[in-house]
Amino acid sequence: MKHGTLIILLIAAALAGGGAYYWDSRQPRGQVLTLGGNVDIREVNLSFRVAGRVDRVEVDEGDRVVAGQVVARIDPEPLRQALAQAEGALAAAQANEALLKAGTRAEDIARLGAQAEGLRAAAANAQTTFERQRTLQTTNISSRQALDNARAARDQANAGLEAAQQAYLAARNGARPEELAQAAAQRQAAQAQRDAADLQLHDATLASPSAGTVLTRAVEPGTMVAAGTTVVTLSLDRPVRVRAYAREPDLGRVAPGTKVLVYTDARPGEPYAGTVGFVSPRAEFTPKQVETQDLRTALVYRLRIVVDNADDRLRQGMPVTVRLADEAQPKP
Repeated sequence: MKHGTLIILLIAAALAGGGAYYWDSRQPRGQVLTLGGNVDIREVNLSFRVAGRVDRVEVDEGDRVVAGQVVARIDPEPLRQALAQAEGALAAAQANEALLKAGTRAEDIARLGAQAEGLRAAAANAQTTFERQRTLQTTNISSRQALDNARAARDQANAGLEAAQQAYLAARNGARPEELAQAAAQRQAAQAQRDAADLQLHDATLASPSAGTVLTRAVEPGTMVAAGTTVVTLSLDRPVRVRAYAREPDLGRVAPGTKVLVYTDARPGEPYAGTVGFVSPRAEFTPKQVETQDLRTALVYRLRIVVDNADDRLRQGMPVTVRLADEAQPKP
């Protein structure tokens, strides 16, 4: 019984030692970390925000451009006309608002007051005539028709007087707050339309957002393009990034900020300096274009490395080898 127990304990100890040795052999300590990846240069498709006929294309494929450099223009004449129309509508709205704020001129108020006084006199005379005709009609001296005519004239004179008095009061009181608010809203809408037309005219000129190299020239002068149609494809010069992949056990060695060296086949003895800028929080299967010694189906984590001293010899998609700066050899 004791002999069997001893054998079991020896077997367990052997298995534990073997497992510890295996685990230690799988750790990255003492190994040179080598990662595979590719150069990832960003590209941008430049397009107009307005539709129109292309007037000029200022660059060609392979040209280097700087930030703010004009690369193409749309015929601006239709946009200039739209801007002039919008400016006219804005001027009219501003004038209308100013007129309401200023109120009625004193001369017009005086004229309306005089008209009301004249109509008041006419209404008093019409009332007197009506009273006279009514007295005469009771004595059969005047006809019924004459009385009706006098009544109608009186009513008409009173209505004219009321209208004149209301016009005089409206001119003296000025515009209502609601009318002023409406005029202000119309002026603001016209201002917005004017600003939109000005922006469209500005958008007739297409400028590069940053420095880079023209990859493709998609349109030629005379082409009618819709808003968003690609005119030029630009490869951004800076920053140049490398997309590499690391296994989960190696993540502790490639934290953001880690200094690395990037090797290319074109200059194996002259690596580029780089810095790990991003480590993906999500695992993915190893891309087919990344050569590793592990199985293709191994899960890895994507790294983004910013090349500090990039030059024109780094091209989009170029395969590279990445090593830690403190572990790298002169050549891969």
